[in-house]
Amino acid sequence: MNTSQILCANVHGTQWENIAPTVRHEAKRSLLNYFAVGFAGSHDPTIEKLVKTYTAFSANQSASMIGRTERTDVLNAAALNAMSANVFDYDDTHLRTVIHPTAPIAAAILAYAEKNRVSGQDFLQALILGMEVECRIGNAISPYHYGRGWHITSTCGVLGAAIASGWLLRLSPMQLNWALGSAANQACGIVETLGTMAKSLSVGNAARNGLLSALLAADNFDGPVAPLDGLRGFLNVMGDKPDLGGINDQFGKHWEMALNTYKPYPCGIVLNPVIEACLQLSARQDVVRDLARRIEYIEVTGQQLLRDRTDRPGVRTGRESQVSAQHAVPVSLLRGRAGLSEFSDEAVNDSAVRALGEKVRFSVDNSMSIDAAKVTLHFIGEPPETVFVKQARGSTGRPLTDQDIEEKLMTLSAQANTGCDQLRLIQSVWEIEKFDDVSVLMTIARQS
Repeated sequence: MNTSQILCANVHGTQWENIAPTVRHEAKRSLLNYFAVGFAGSHDPTIEKLVKTYTAFSANQSASMIGRTERTDVLNAAALNAMSANVFDYDDTHLRTVIHPTAPIAAAILAYAEKNRVSGQDFLQALILGMEVECRIGNAISPYHYGRGWHITSTCGVLGAAIASGWLLRLSPMQLNWALGSAANQACGIVETLGTMAKSLSVGNAARNGLLSALLAADNFDGPVAPLDGLRGFLNVMGDKPDLGGINDQFGKHWEMALNTYKPYPCGIVLNPVIEACLQLSARQDVVRDLARRIEYIEVTGQQLLRDRTDRPGVRTGRESQVSAQHAVPVSLLRGRAGLSEFSDEAVNDSAVRALGEKVRFSVDNSMSIDAAKVTLHFIGEPPETVFVKQARGSTGRPLTDQDIEEKLMTLSAQANTGCDQLRLIQSVWEIEKFDDVSVLMTIARQS
C-alpha cells in the first residue's frame, strides 16, 4: 500500500482503548481552548460580515454558531465557527508546524454532531485522529510549506477535518482515502492574507470542505489512489522533499497532537515570548519611567521566522497589529498588559504606541527556538536593559494549566457577553465521554 492508504488504514484501525488517557485529556484541553477563542471572535466585525453573507445562502437552520443566536446549515456552521475561533489569532498551536490544529476539525465535527447523534467518546476519538493526521502531514512538509507562503492551518486543516468527519461517518479505509483526495483538491490558504479579514476565510473553508469531502466519500465519490504521496499529490506539490516516513511512523503510539500549545495572548505565536519579555520590563517602573524620552531604540532578537512574520511597521488596524512586533512591543511596554483591547483599532491609533513602535529594531539569531526571544531597551546615555525568555508561557516547556484554559474561556465568554453557562460548558468538556449526544455542547455555547 502507498503512504495515503496506510494512513487511512491506521486511522480506521485505531481503537479507543489504545489512546492514552493523557492524549484524551489534551484533546479536551484543545476543545476548551477552541470554545474560548470561538467566543472571543463571535461578534468581531469580520465574523459579522461573514455571518451576514453566509446565512443569506443557508439551506436550513440545523446547526448553531458559538456565542450567537443565529442558526444555519451544517456546512456553513462549520465554516463560521472555525473562522470565529481563528479570527483573533488566539487559538492553539502545534509549534513544529505552526498549525492551529483544533479550529478546522472541532468546527466540522461539532456541526455534524448537531444533525447526527454522536457520543462523546466517538467525538473525542474523531477529534484526536483528525488533529493527529493534520499535524503529521504538516510535519512532512515543514518548514518549506509555510515558509513558501502557504497558510498551513488551512491546507492541512482540510485534510484533518476530512479524516475526523470520515471517522464519524464510519468510512472504510478506501472511502477515507477518497475523502483525503477531495480534501487535498481543496487545500488552499496563503500567508499574505495575515493581518486582514481574508485570513480566516481559508480556515473556514478547511472545516467546511473537509466535512463535505467525507460526506461525498460516504456516497462513494471517489478520488486518486495516492492523494498525499502521488507524483502530483498533496505532499509532492506542497512540500520540498517531503518526509513520507513521518506520516505513519509510530502511529497510535506517538501522538503529535499531544504536543499542542495554547496562547496567553491574542497574536501570532512567534510574538508570545516577545510580549512576555516586554511585560517583565514593564513591571519595573525604574525601567519604563519616562520611556519615550529616554529610549534610543528597542532591539528584538529571535528566529528569522519572527522577523519574517512580524516586521510590520505602520499597521492601520487591530487585525494587522496581531502580527506586528512594532505594535506588540510598545503596547505591552506602555500598558503592561496584552489582551484583546491591546490589539484593537483603538490601541493601534494610540500616538504614544505608534511613536515608540518606530524605535523597534530586529536582530536574527537562528540558534534560538521559536518560543524564545530577547528584548533589549537601549537608552540614551544609560546602560541597556535586557530580558531573555527561553521558553514562552504557553509553550510545551511552560504549558498553560487546565485552570488557565478554564479562566481563558470564562474571561473571553464574559467579554463577548454571550450569556453562556461557562461552568456547565467547562464541566461538560471535561466529562465529554459520559455524553450519549454531544450536541449539548453547542446548545450551551450558543448565545442565550
